Amino acid sequence: VRKEKDKVIRYVHLGTGNYNDKTAKFYVDMSLFTCNQDIANDTTLFFNVISGYSVIQPMKKLVMAPINLKSRLLELIDREISISSPDSPGLIMAKINSLAHQEIIEALYKASCAGVNVLLNIRGICMLVPGVPNQSERIKVVSIVGRYLEHTRIFYFQNGGREELYLSSSDLMPRNLDRRIELMFPITQEDLFQKVKEILQCYFKDNTNAHQLNMDGSWTPVATTGEDEEILEKFSVQDYIYSTYKKKYLNKEKTNSLDFVVRRRN
Repeated sequence: VRKEKDKVIRYVHLGTGNYNDKTAKFYVDMSLFTCNQDIANDTTLFFNVISGYSVIQPMKKLVMAPINLKSRLLELIDREISISSPDSPGLIMAKINSLAHQEIIEALYKASCAGVNVLLNIRGICMLVPGVPNQSERIKVVSIVGRYLEHTRIFYFQNGGREELYLSSSDLMPRNLDRRIELMFPITQEDLFQKVKEILQCYFKDNTNAHQLNMDGSWTPVATTGEDEEILEKFSVQDYIYSTYKKKYLNKEKTNSLDFVVRRRN
């Protein structure tokens, strides 16, 4: 909270992983630093709830487990199903660590049967079976294991062209959705939205550290050759993210600029 000119501004930092200076060196996470007042208001309500100062109240932007995160995800999947058509199929993309929640899995099967394309990047546990005829033909599951431990949770819904994108601390497991306090929050600022969406898409372009889950439970390395047997250029999403943000950091160091200046009264 900071007083600026004639008003008080609240800043919020929301992340997809642990605030740990050791794991931060090899975990891949995303976070949002914002002064969006709806998110700030929701965050105040959230801390009042977990500190015991208040009962649970409706929130505008944040979605909280175990209260309504699972139901909200099911609503978003059902909405994608309802607006999907053969001419304009729906699209759900997600990047998570684990998928083991039966209700979510059944909803994704239903989405596949309704013609929705589902792309899942899952680092660890996956209890969904992709590629089953008349059940999960439109579901693709890939896993990336490289230098860094993938930890970011991202959920994307095409929503008939009115795209929505969320970051979350939660995996799709019973312990996360039903028994833990977790948060999901939207990315609404246009430039940030496009940046996160581009990164999410890159996780399905990786042909260096990516493996695709087969119907029999085995994993196959993602091919480095195209349909016409042409050799595809190697692409590693981890290398791409690292080099992109290292370059930005070095350029920023050269300019020696500060985006956020802390001012204190004498």
